[in-house]
Amino acid sequence: MNIQIRLSHFFSRSILTCGAIVLLSASALNAETVSVLKDGANVRTGPTTNDQVAMELFQGYPLMVVEKKGDWIKVSDFENDTGWINKSMVGAGNTVIVNAQKTINMRAEPATSAAIVANIERGVVLTKISTKGDWVKVKHAKGTEGWINKTLLWP
Repeated sequence: MNIQIRLSHFFSRSILTCGAIVLLSASALNAETVSVLKDGANVRTGPTTNDQVAMELFQGYPLMVVEKKGDWIKVSDFENDTGWINKSMVGAGNTVIVNAQKTINMRAEPATSAAIVANIERGVVLTKISTKGDWVKVKHAKGTEGWINKTLLWP
């Protein structure tokens, strides 16, 4: 009997844990992303122009929305730095940033066997064109287009 009770508690906890993981994963997948609209956008330590500037970002820089407060949005970047930006400084999230520890290959087709069209370094922002499975078709600011595996990009 004691074993049945322990197993029952174990399975109940397992089900609750799995449910929590699914909910957290779903919220992460549905997280809103935005892109900076112009060079020199200030990210501040708080939601007012009186707060200190924590970062200055360039056009296209992708951000994840953490919280909204009036005309201000609390955001997080690919390195988990956070701060507040005025909502007039961001628009629809159509950019991604290379989040690999080394230079990566942009390929002609969505496959690791495809020809390499460019080498892209960490921190380079790319415009997202489309997706196909685990691959994202992107465009570099200089016009080069190609495919990168989504595990190497953020968000």
